[in-house]
This record gives sequence, structure tokens and C-alpha cells, in this order.
Amino acid sequence: MKYDQIMIRFGELSTKGKNRKGFITKLKRSVKYATREFKGLEVQSTRDRMYIILNDVDYKPVSEKLVKVFGIQSFSPVMIVEKDIDAIKDAALQYVKGLSREIATFKVTTKRADKNFPMDTNEINHAVGGHVLWHNQENGLKVNVKNPDLNLIVEIRKEAVYLTGEVIQGAGGMPLHSNGKATLMLSGGIDSPVAGFQAMKRGLEIECIHFYSPPFTSERSKQKVIDLAEVLAETAGHMLVHIVPFTEIQKVIQQQIPENYSMTTTRRLMLQVADRITKKREALAIITGESLGQVASQTLHSMYAINEVTNTPIIRPLITMDKNEIISMAQEIGTLEISNRPFEDCCTVFTPVNPKTMPRRDKVNQYESHIDFEELIERAVEQTEEVLIRRKRKVNQHVEEDLF
Repeated sequence: MKYDQIMIRFGELSTKGKNRKGFITKLKRSVKYATREFKGLEVQSTRDRMYIILNDVDYKPVSEKLVKVFGIQSFSPVMIVEKDIDAIKDAALQYVKGLSREIATFKVTTKRADKNFPMDTNEINHAVGGHVLWHNQENGLKVNVKNPDLNLIVEIRKEAVYLTGEVIQGAGGMPLHSNGKATLMLSGGIDSPVAGFQAMKRGLEIECIHFYSPPFTSERSKQKVIDLAEVLAETAGHMLVHIVPFTEIQKVIQQQIPENYSMTTTRRLMLQVADRITKKREALAIITGESLGQVASQTLHSMYAINEVTNTPIIRPLITMDKNEIISMAQEIGTLEISNRPFEDCCTVFTPVNPKTMPRRDKVNQYESHIDFEELIERAVEQTEEVLIRRKRKVNQHVEEDLF
């Protein structure tokens, strides 16, 4: 089957009113970037649709790139047909005969965006369906409106008629970089990479913050986080990772904070450091991989006590998800195997035996009031290492870095 274009449907972007143009511009940029390796493609957009003019490029490898682009609800490879009922009938018959798979049943679904077309949807359905049936009597093709093998879609728009029998689901969400910047507190666990992916799906540009405590955590644990960030960079185009030296702060916490409150203080200090990096990078929120009730630091009481140290919004994409749901998503996005490598991060290494699950703000403030953490926080921020990761692509069997 030879297609002329790929038609992209916006889904959620269609509700954006006066802001729609800006979102569509960002989506167009993402589509061009995702398909840049295919020479000859042209990307055009209107208020309601986006079109990739294939110019003899095979649609299948292009489709493989498009399914990963946030902001696309669905898309279809389409034939362009003249706005004439006889031309539509002939194209529908050509489409059915050109299928690479056998079908026993079909139906025709017409979407008439151009109300000036002289026939209504039912008339078009009957005319096109009858024409296809008449020319397929010998092979026993039948109509099934409830569960057909082929749903032949005829979309009549002002500029042309688009005909397709395939609707491919997109990634949904919002276009990348359409909703501002946030930082992701990225550990080596299963949850935080999934939280980052979900945040990007809502149009956020993210940078990662990782807390590293040598010699208690190894170089392999650090590399594990870099590898997780590389997976996220496959979607984002690039990823900046801020690696925070946290050993000095953790030693002070272990020595001077009661053990059952040490985890609460650790999280509060991490959040304070993350908050300063977030402001330094002109980001507007902090993303975490917390899921309510999953561990001691993720109870509502713990979150209440920990959140006290910042006014920056905390985004928790996984807050209502259970572990099996998170694991399934990690498997889907390709981070699960990396997260399961047996190299512990600083949170795991210093987890107390009996952490407080219902910590009190007054208590933790009392314990912390005897220690001047300010200098330690400033030093950790100043000594933070930055690692820039770029998405990699294959060019003539070689791997090259992309510039986004």
C-alpha cells in the first residue's frame, strides 16, 4: 500500500483555545526532531491536524518514531483523494484490494469536517461501502458495523479527502518543553525514572539531581543513575544530571540526629539542596518518585514534615500508584533492568532500622536546631558535578550523539 501522508491527531491539544498555536508549534518541533533522519519529509500543520508529507518515504519506520512523541493522540497513514464521490469510491476499492492482509468484514466511517460537501455521512458510508461490496462479491466480503476486520475511515476536510484503514495510538500527553522546567530527584531505584517519564509526558523539561555518597556508595551506583538518565534522554533529546556530594551531610546526620528521625532529616536536607539547585537552574518545581505509603518516608506525616523546608511545588506523578503499576511502567519505558542492578544509593545505605513513620515537625526542628547545616548545604551545592547526556542515534551502524 502506498500512502501520501501521515495525518496526526492532537487529542488534548484541541482544547487549548488561544494557546493552541504555541502547543502545536512545540509539537511540530518534536515531530521534526523525531523524524529528522528521513530525508524528504515535509511537516505541515493546521489548527486541527498535522501532516507529514511522505514523498515516497515508507511510513512504517516513520511511525515507529512517532509513537514515542508526546502530544500525539493518534495518527494514520493516509491516501489523498479528490473531493468527488466517484474518486472516493475508487480510492476505497483500491485501498481494500491493496491490503497486505486478508479481511472478511469491513465498515466505512465518514468524518465530514467540511459541511459544504454535498453528501452527508450516511450517504457517503452507503455509497462507498456499496461500491466496495459490489466489486468484492466473489470473495464473500461482508459488512460488520460492530467488529469489522477493517474500519475504512473517510475524512472529508476543506483541503482534501483523507482515506485510511489504520489508526495508530500515539504517546498522548503534552509536547515536550511546553509546560516549563522542573528538576527530578533521581535515585537508582525503580520509581524516580518513571516519575521523570510521566512528568515529561505532561510537557515538562526536566533536569536530574542525584545524591552521591562515596565511599558508602560506589562508582557503579553513580553509573547506574547515568544509565537511567540516558534512557530518559532518549525521550527528551538530552538530560543534564546534577550529581551532589552528600557524604559530609549524611555523616553529620548519623552522628547528631536520633536514629529514628535520621531519615526525615536526610530527606529534608536533600530537599533543601535540590531546592537551591532548582532555583539556580530557573526551574519551577521539584519532581519525586514518591508513592503514598510505599515506605516510611512516603507516609502523609513524613511528607508533611519533609515539605516544610521548601515553598517550591513538589510534583509526585506516582503518588496514587501501587508498586506493581510502577514496575510495569518501568518495564515499558526500559528502566527496570537498570534500576534492578544491585548497587545501592545513599538513601538505601543509610536507612535506619526503625524509621519514624509519623514524624513531627516540632521534633525534627528541635533536633536540627542544634546543628548549623547552612554551610554544609552551600558546600554541597557548590561542589555539585554536572553531567550532560545527549540522545544517541545510529548513523551507518555507528552511534553518534544528537544535539537537541
